Amino acid sequence: MEKKPSNNQVPIPRALILFAKILYRISPKWATHFAIYLFSSPIRHPRPAREDQMNKNSRQSLLLIPQVGKKIQIYQLGDFQKKVLIVHGWSGRGTQLFKIADAMVAMGYTTISFDAPGHGKSPKSRTHMKEYIQCIEHLEKTFGPFDFAIGHSLGGMAVLNSAARFMKVKKIVCIGVADIVSDIVDSFVKRLELSLDISTRIQKVFETKLGEPMNNYSASFAASRIDTPVLFAHDKDDLDVPFAVTKNLMRNCKNGTLFVTEGLGHNRILGDARVLEEITTFLKKESHEKI
Repeated sequence: MEKKPSNNQVPIPRALILFAKILYRISPKWATHFAIYLFSSPIRHPRPAREDQMNKNSRQSLLLIPQVGKKIQIYQLGDFQKKVLIVHGWSGRGTQLFKIADAMVAMGYTTISFDAPGHGKSPKSRTHMKEYIQCIEHLEKTFGPFDFAIGHSLGGMAVLNSAARFMKVKKIVCIGVADIVSDIVDSFVKRLELSLDISTRIQKVFETKLGEPMNNYSASFAASRIDTPVLFAHDKDDLDVPFAVTKNLMRNCKNGTLFVTEGLGHNRILGDARVLEEITTFLKKESHEKI
């Protein structure tokens, strides 16, 4: 049976691909900046009705993140002392992981989630993973400390990076998380049907801004620097993030557990009953890690 693309894997319009190719012939530098513009621009998907309850029941506010100079939409669900941070993926929303948020509240945890810059209800802007991480850092100072952190896709990469750099949590859950940053850039450039030398140019531009190699933000590199127990949940039929990346993640994670599903893809895994049960069981299990 032919696999259908997931909701997040939106094809790049042919007109943009043709425009990128024309720019490349005129000036690879212009093509690079155009590719960066597209790469940094999240797509705002309409919020589906299934997320309405969390949107209605959560306490919401706009919070300024001083490090990036942007405001983000905050969602708080539950009213408990113990807290869980939930981070959505690229072109996602803070309410997207609503079933996981409900499960955490049922366990007695307040959940804090947010629309990353340029996503959901947050003001429109371009963004990148470092801004995700800077948002997490400010949220920890404002609402933390967090007991657990849960991230989907790019959100999982941001959670691992945050744990490697500043955040102290008891356990981490990563769902459909990508790994090597340079591979992600290569994949995007291939979708634009441009030469991979544009990928090299993009990475140089970002590394100049970051002041360090882009691959320092790779999930496996971050995972290798922490002792925190991590549950990786990944579907074999994920078309957005290949299941093969889990091998490198598990190889580099000091305290990792892998839960594999089939037929759920990149997004439906977020609401699957088996996945929810695995997450809650993992988080309830006693840990001997010192926090």
